Amino acid sequence: MSDVAIPPKPALTAKDFATDQEVRWCPGCGDYSILKQVQTILPQTGIPRENIVIISGIGCSSRFPYYMNTYGMHSIHGRATAIASGLKATRPELSVWIVTGDGDGLSIGGNHTIHLLRRNFNVNILLFNNQIYGLTKGQYSPTSEVSKVTKSTPAGSLDHPFNPLALALGADATFIARSMDRDPKHLQQMLLRANGHHGTSLLEIYQNCNIFNDGAFEVFTEKASKPEEALFLEQGQPLLYGANKDKGIHLDGYKPELVNLADGHTAGDLWIHDDQDFFKAQILTRFFDSPATPGHFPRPFGVFYAAQRATYEDQMELQIEEIIATKGRGNLDALLQGRENWTID
Repeated sequence: MSDVAIPPKPALTAKDFATDQEVRWCPGCGDYSILKQVQTILPQTGIPRENIVIISGIGCSSRFPYYMNTYGMHSIHGRATAIASGLKATRPELSVWIVTGDGDGLSIGGNHTIHLLRRNFNVNILLFNNQIYGLTKGQYSPTSEVSKVTKSTPAGSLDHPFNPLALALGADATFIARSMDRDPKHLQQMLLRANGHHGTSLLEIYQNCNIFNDGAFEVFTEKASKPEEALFLEQGQPLLYGANKDKGIHLDGYKPELVNLADGHTAGDLWIHDDQDFFKAQILTRFFDSPATPGHFPRPFGVFYAAQRATYEDQMELQIEEIIATKGRGNLDALLQGRENWTID
């Protein structure tokens, strides 16, 4: 009897990752673009849909699992990272994506976020940053700028805002990057880079909330201002920006300086980006001044830092294997009894 050839499964497309659910975001919301780019890149990863899980917390961004034809969970406010950690620990073969926002992931969930980063589970965090609370109708968030007038700060916010990528590096993140909803090509590249990293990846995405904080990132996305305000990081390339690529960043030791090539500087004088340099990555995260500040640095977009460190689930698996090899299978009664016992006469 001859073997019957089994035809290969047809290649997945972006449509295969879309559900039949009505997408319920405000018309014009940046979340639509992010959803589209995620659905576009997932077929390129070659990961079967049944091995992909989208976990979200609470917020506008957290409706994401409803619109992805994969497994998923719309979980608890700020706790998507904790739930994803448990899933990855028990099912390490799954591709786990965490969708969160600046309120969900940096306020009530801030503690969970930093501990996930230091533990380095092999998961992807998509942090939608719109510098406002959108779902609860326009209160200021942990990333809102000082003096921000909102429904909860009618006289202007007094809070100093979080710098998400600087916070992530402080928690020893192994991959941090930034992109924006209105640059689909760049966002797709960053999503693929994040997915390819073995460890926790944090991709901050500037997302426009056109209802409660419209235009918050307009200076980085509009054609007229983008070349002068956005610095796109490319591995091994000099830090150049400007409409004519005639401006750049020079390093005097570890002190960055703005230079103009028209003043006699050349590309060879400029800072060459290396996304494995932890110390230079810290400097880049501090390019965070308001665009209205005189002499400000452009805002970087791209991969700031990417390094390899053992993941939590890999270490846990090795630990279990070592225990079984040296001590055999565990005894639950002995484990529950503990190591410290007292005999009372």
